[in-house]
Amino acid sequence: MSDPSAPGTATQGIRTVLHPVSDLAAAKRVYTALLGVQPQHDAPYYVGFEAAGQHIGLVPGGGPQGMTSPVAYWHVADIEAKLAEVTAAGATVREPANDVGGGRLVASFTDPDGNVLGLVQDPAPGPDQGQGQEHRRDGEH
Repeated sequence: MSDPSAPGTATQGIRTVLHPVSDLAAAKRVYTALLGVQPQHDAPYYVGFEAAGQHIGLVPGGGPQGMTSPVAYWHVADIEAKLAEVTAAGATVREPANDVGGGRLVASFTDPDGNVLGLVQDPAPGPDQGQGQEHRRDGEH
C-alpha cells in the first residue's frame, strides 16, 4: 500500500474560482468593477470573467452543485488520478468527475474539515483548437 502522505502528481495551479451569488446583476457589476473587464460569458445561469490568467465565475443560487461559498478549482492533467490521491489521503469525493462539455472534466471533494475543493481537467488541445476557454452550461468551469 502506498503512503498517502507521499507527494503525488503536481497540479497546474488554481485558475478557476466560482462564486455563488444571490443577485447575478448586482454581482456582475461589482466583479466587472473589481476585475476591470467585461464578462466573456454572460447568461442567466452563469457569468464568467477571464482576467490575468484566472477564470472567475458567478453562479446564481449556487447552481446545480448547491455551492454555499466560493470554490477554488485546481487544474490537473489527470483528474481521476488526483481524485484517487486525495481520497487516499483522507478527502471525500463530493461530485465525481463528469464532462461538462467539450471534454472538460470537473470534480469536487471535501477536505477533512468539510471545505469544498474542485478539480478541472481540460482536454488536450487538438490541431484545430485554440487556447481559448469557453464556459459550459452547468455552471462548472
